[in-house]
Amino acid sequence: MKKIIVTGGLGFIGSNLVKLLIKKNYFVINVDKVSYASNFYNTKNFFRKKNYKFIKLDINNKSKLKKIFNIYRPAAIFNLAAETHVDRSIDDPAEFINSNIVGVFNLLEIFREFSKKNKKTRLIHISTDEVYGDVLKGRSKENDPYKPSSPYAASKASSDHLVYSYVRTYKLNAMITNCSNNYGPNQHPEKLIPKLIYNIINNKSLPIYGSGKNSREWIFVDDHCEALLKVFKNGSKGEFYNIGSNININNLDIVKILISIAKKKIKLGKNVKIKFVKDRPGHDIRYALDSKKIFRKLKWKSKINLKKGLENTFNWYFKNMKYYTSLKKKDITNRLGIIK
Repeated sequence: MKKIIVTGGLGFIGSNLVKLLIKKNYFVINVDKVSYASNFYNTKNFFRKKNYKFIKLDINNKSKLKKIFNIYRPAAIFNLAAETHVDRSIDDPAEFINSNIVGVFNLLEIFREFSKKNKKTRLIHISTDEVYGDVLKGRSKENDPYKPSSPYAASKASSDHLVYSYVRTYKLNAMITNCSNNYGPNQHPEKLIPKLIYNIINNKSLPIYGSGKNSREWIFVDDHCEALLKVFKNGSKGEFYNIGSNININNLDIVKILISIAKKKIKLGKNVKIKFVKDRPGHDIRYALDSKKIFRKLKWKSKINLKKGLENTFNWYFKNMKYYTSLKKKDITNRLGIIK
């Protein structure tokens, strides 16, 4: 049974990837420092699995991380250990530099040493479409220049460049993926879709930045995880792969779809209505990826359409309201642009 390390496996994308890897009969070592966005609720069904091991650890702890590499000798490392929320990066950029840049540097140094005797082991570094910045027309390709607009996006861009530099300089067996906006089960409600679902269910107003016309390319998290598995199995060393759905929609339309889904489940309260809030500083208008490369090279494309994915997502949160109660209330209600 092949062993795989997933860093950040208590988070949103990480926990969904862990679920897929366990299902595919890999032995998964989940390494997570347990931050505010980590949630044991996300992995509550895994702890009795024989092919799952959780280790509480910050990837900045080089000595202990090195021991984990040497003990388990993984076939792959999926790096999802990162601070990810743009608003928090505006509040406190330092944590993003420490986690997303310094942490990746430490991981690369350990992987560089480990790779001397384990050349087949692969590192898949998971990044974001936000590194490309505003894309007012067309779609970003893998060879387009980076133009990050927020401290978060800049920290991820820096980590991407670090990974690629180690491939070129030290011949590491690593790949970089840049994915569009994910949604689905296990996502922290500081993010738009789970925040809207929480507020709809709890008869609260629906906070939308600026005019609500900001456009994002949305992908269901299961599709993203399947793409990551494809990259591990068939991706080429040193390559970048965009992962997107080719589905762009603005925030106002997301609200409309979620309300139409909710009406089939519950009676909407009188407070469930859009409330426009002050826009985020440096807020990008549009992200859009060209994902032809991963389709052409690895035969992957997204399968779940937006409406079906949003229905699945709403239903999951509706059935799993304990997910919200497992979080600190201040983390649900007190972010920038989020109304109490």
